Amino acid sequence: MRATLTVLGSGTSMGVPTLGCGCAVCTSAVSPEGDPRNRRTRPSVLVSWEDHNVVIDTRPDFHAQAIRAGLRRVDAVLYTHGHADHVLGMDDLRPLSFHLPEGMPLYADEPTASTIERIFDYTFRTHERYATSARVALHRLSDEPGTEIALFDARFQRIPVTHGRQTITGYRFGSAAYLTDLSGIPTESLPLLRDLDVLIIDALRRDPHPTHSHLDNSIALVEQLQPRRAFFTHMSHDLDHAATDASLPPHIRLAFDGLQVHFDIAPSN
Repeated sequence: MRATLTVLGSGTSMGVPTLGCGCAVCTSAVSPEGDPRNRRTRPSVLVSWEDHNVVIDTRPDFHAQAIRAGLRRVDAVLYTHGHADHVLGMDDLRPLSFHLPEGMPLYADEPTASTIERIFDYTFRTHERYATSARVALHRLSDEPGTEIALFDARFQRIPVTHGRQTITGYRFGSAAYLTDLSGIPTESLPLLRDLDVLIIDALRRDPHPTHSHLDNSIALVEQLQPRRAFFTHMSHDLDHAATDASLPPHIRLAFDGLQVHFDIAPSN
């Protein structure tokens, strides 16, 4: 099955332009003469095939991202981890969930699921619920590498990645994978990332960072995994789009908000 991956957001947790910053990249992001690709909301992707839409992470920017993408239906949401910039848009799912009597399925590992339940306790409590609370059903994922989620004749696999001292969740779906907020890839995850057509991977900035991959490390990871195409995401204002793109190998590009990439998504077994 052919599918489309839409980059809803490609920026770091503070977004670009970064509040209070007047650097060249932040200025370019808002200037009419600048590069609109430098305007980066918090990172998230939409995977669409046939009549189905699956979102990975609901960022604080989710409402604006969904409006920009013309997104009128979401069938499921997958979460990578429980940091604020990945989950705080969950409440924006409310109007998209009202037509689902059994609730919109959300998938997350145990730590992330617990964080979502704590932050949005008013959504998950069984008494004194608001009539317009989001209608969601939270499913906890096993921490086993390769754990599968079957969704609408496709399958999503959990790919553990390291995020500083944490182990969080990346996802593979068919010939594409989405690995955000990573500082490294455990050995047990490498076989799950073979024969990729499309890889979306973290590349925060030029200098090393304790919890994120930096530009040179991300290039090295791409060369190790050997996808046919790779796109960098979760980028700070350290990376100007045009200048950085021009320095990269031809099979590696910077993602940008609104980028669409087509690929094959594997049917479920």
